[in-house]
Amino acid sequence: MQESIEYKHDCGEVKDSTPWSVALRDSSVLWSLVVDLGLLGLFTAQHSVLARSPVKQVLQSVLGVLNRTAYCFTTALALQVLMRYWQPVTGAPCLWSVRHAPWSIWFPLICFSLHFLCWAVICSSLMIFDYPELVGIKQVYYGCLSLGDPLSDLSPPAQRLLSHFRHPVYLELVVILWLLPTLSLDRLLLAGVLSTYVALAHTLDKQDLAYLCVRFKSKVQLFSGATSGQSDVNNVEE
Repeated sequence: MQESIEYKHDCGEVKDSTPWSVALRDSSVLWSLVVDLGLLGLFTAQHSVLARSPVKQVLQSVLGVLNRTAYCFTTALALQVLMRYWQPVTGAPCLWSVRHAPWSIWFPLICFSLHFLCWAVICSSLMIFDYPELVGIKQVYYGCLSLGDPLSDLSPPAQRLLSHFRHPVYLELVVILWLLPTLSLDRLLLAGVLSTYVALAHTLDKQDLAYLCVRFKSKVQLFSGATSGQSDVNNVEE
């Protein structure tokens, strides 16, 4: 807690007094940016290279039904390395920092509320899709029972969507990355690289979005039917 308070103070007051011309020649600032850029390169490379069709075919021949599980594991490992070795830039000014009342109170609350909403949408998106299939559990289950590839049971629109769908939460991720009361130089690097990666990976079209809407409506109807059915049961018991 004390470390976070000192970092906030440094970003708010001490950093603002450091000219950019001096900060960008500081070896500690440059080294932190190089390390962070390397970590981002590792994460994006793992996320992209292992998703390429030739690489997926090779891994499929070696790992079999564990291919998707291995991809999710290496993604989680790369993310842990990114968070563990990330270097905050403490010697450069912040790009912006909301410190004046009343926005110093209200703007962080707005950011928190929108971040909470975005994470709720991200969790809800997992309900639209087949979560066990996304993390590789369903592939292992089908393999143990000799049921084949679970993707073969999907409809053609679903298979088409999955061939385009690089990341399920484009807009929500961008909001989380950029909507902040304080934007430091290392956070700018994080937001810029990941936003660029998301933009380049965006290949959805109208047919994919139409399929998403249909899936969302079916999930809502299923949930509403289950809720009304439970209410009917409760009324009968009473």
